[in-house]
Amino acid sequence: MPSSDSSYRLQTTRMTRREVLRAAAVAGGGLAGILLIGCGEEEEKKGTPTALATVAPSGFFDSNGVKIHYETFGEGKPIVLVHGFPLSFELNWVGTKWVEPLQPVRRVVGLDCRGFGGSDKPHDPEAYGIENMAGDVLRLMDHLSIDKADLFGYSMGAMISAYLLINHSERFTTVILGGAGNFFDPGREEQMRKSADFLLVDDPSQITDPFGKTFRAIADGIPNNDRLALAACAQRLFEPVKPADFAGVDIPVLFVSGANDTDPAAVAAATPGSKLVLIPDTNHFTVIPDQRFKDAVVAFLKEQ
Repeated sequence: MPSSDSSYRLQTTRMTRREVLRAAAVAGGGLAGILLIGCGEEEEKKGTPTALATVAPSGFFDSNGVKIHYETFGEGKPIVLVHGFPLSFELNWVGTKWVEPLQPVRRVVGLDCRGFGGSDKPHDPEAYGIENMAGDVLRLMDHLSIDKADLFGYSMGAMISAYLLINHSERFTTVILGGAGNFFDPGREEQMRKSADFLLVDDPSQITDPFGKTFRAIADGIPNNDRLALAACAQRLFEPVKPADFAGVDIPVLFVSGANDTDPAAVAAATPGSKLVLIPDTNHFTVIPDQRFKDAVVAFLKEQ
C-alpha cells in the first residue's frame, strides 16, 4: 500500500492522497461528490489503466446544433453511460476501469455531455437543462441506430438518467442510477446555484467558502474544462421531481451508492420493483472505482 502522500492522478492534475481525503471531507456529498471521481482506492492500487485490446470507435454527431463527442467499446446489447459533473466519459468511466467489466456483457456506449470533454461547450444557460442533456442521449442512440439500451448514469448522469426513466422508459431495458442521492431534497437547487456562482468568479483566490475553493480548484484543473460552460450547465441542471414521478416505472432499476454518501433510499422506495445496493465504507468519491460497485452492476445486468 502506498504511503499517505502517494500521488493520485486525475488526468494531468496531481494530488496527494492526503489532499484528496481533505478535499473529500470539505466537499461532503451532493454535487460536490462528483469532483473527485477517479481518485479512489482501486486506482491507487492498480495505477494507470491498461490499454484495451481494441481502439474504441469514436466520433461526433449533431444534437440540435450542438456537437457531441461519443465513444463505443465492444459488440452486442448496448449500455449507455452518462458521466458526472465536471467530468467526461474518459474521466468518469474509462479512467476508473469500468469499460473492462462491462464489455464482456454489453456494448459500451458513452458520450461527453454538452459542456464537457470533447463536446461543444455553449455559454448560454438555455442550451442546458435536463431535457436538453437527456435529448443528447436519445439522439446519440438514434445516431447509432440503437432502438433500446440499458442506461447507467452517475451523479449528474443519474439525474439525466432519472429524467429519461420517467419520460422515455420505452427506449431503455434497465436503468442504473449511481450516486443519485435524494432527488426529492429541495436543498439541491440552492447547492447547484452556489456551484455556478463559484465557477463565475474571475479570480478563484477570492473564494473563501471551503467547498467553493475545492470545487473550483478541481474544475479548473481538469484539462479542456470551460468554467463558463460549466457554470451555465450548473445554472440549469436542477429539475424538481417528486415521488409520484417514479410511480409508473415498469422496468428494472438499480440504485447503487456508497454507504457514506447521501442516501437514495427515498427515491428507491418510490420506484416500483427497484433494487438498492449500498457499498460499505465508501462515499461519493471512493465508490466509483470500487470492485464491489462493478460486481453489483454486472450481476444486475446478467439477471436481465
